[in-house]
Amino acid sequence: MLNQVFQLVRPKNITIKYEDISISENNKVLIKPLYMALCHADQRYFQGKRDPKILAKKLPMALIHESCGIVVSDPTKTFSVGQKVVMIPNQPPQASNEDFYENYMKGTKFLSSGFDGFMQEVVQLPPDRVVKYDGIEDQVAVISEFVSVCMHAVARFDVIAHSRRERIAILGDGSLSYITATVLNYLFPEIKITVIGRNYEKLNMFNFVDSTHLTTNLPADLSFDHAFECCGGTGSEYAIDDIINYINPQGTVILMGVSDNKIAVNTRDILEKGLSVIGSSRSGRIDFERAVEMMSNKRIQNRLKNIIFEDKPVQNINDIYRAFDTDLTTSFKTVFKWDI
Repeated sequence: MLNQVFQLVRPKNITIKYEDISISENNKVLIKPLYMALCHADQRYFQGKRDPKILAKKLPMALIHESCGIVVSDPTKTFSVGQKVVMIPNQPPQASNEDFYENYMKGTKFLSSGFDGFMQEVVQLPPDRVVKYDGIEDQVAVISEFVSVCMHAVARFDVIAHSRRERIAILGDGSLSYITATVLNYLFPEIKITVIGRNYEKLNMFNFVDSTHLTTNLPADLSFDHAFECCGGTGSEYAIDDIINYINPQGTVILMGVSDNKIAVNTRDILEKGLSVIGSSRSGRIDFERAVEMMSNKRIQNRLKNIIFEDKPVQNINDIYRAFDTDLTTSFKTVFKWDI
């Protein structure tokens, strides 16, 4: 069959590449995307905000690494035709083991980062890069990759952090912080969570955590055992500084925000307090499975809807441009139906 691949060839310019795929290929699941979600990484490519050398190296490529779809063919017999699934963009050279996570392995490919993502008419994936879901609304299931990233960060925290976990701080008030708080609250309901941010209205959305604070009005006696940095950009520097100032000795700091430029970090106090600073990025199959399991909970689904903005369906290239432009005007997670 002839497949349409919607590739970004240069910033704000998408063209269609046609490729012939075999529907009877014996080792790939064929999936028709139903919904897609936009990520800041997609925007940076689309808007041309990455280094020109990086763009020249990675383009052309199809964007989007967050998508859910429906199985149209599976010669491996792993999935039934018509089964709804979420797709894993991480393509490791081998499976995870007890020592190494698949998302950090050398040679790992990540779809929509130098390799065609899910903005295609039909997507081909090995069966181990596909996770089925039932009982989750498509508009919510589509952000499974985003949720899995937070699930992975919390899993790493659980392995590394010491057992004193009375209070955990999350620095940032955006969607990444919201989902991280949701995962923490779901897995460790006994832990008190404090969210620190700059936007009063956004902080009001965290009505399921123990406390929230504006960065401009932090209590003098504020303290916490561990922390997650979910700011990214230049905001990471200020967030990390606040964490170092208020975290208890020997705490664990999970860094999740992406910064394209170097930032200053107070290593003297990191050493003095004996802190463990851990970088966490992307996710693997186990994180997707755990994310889907959590998202099957109706209460969690309703909570996640609070950060989702559903744009109009995408039916052509002009609609793609519209979706990317609309995403710049909202602070929510933009999702849209893929009607191609």
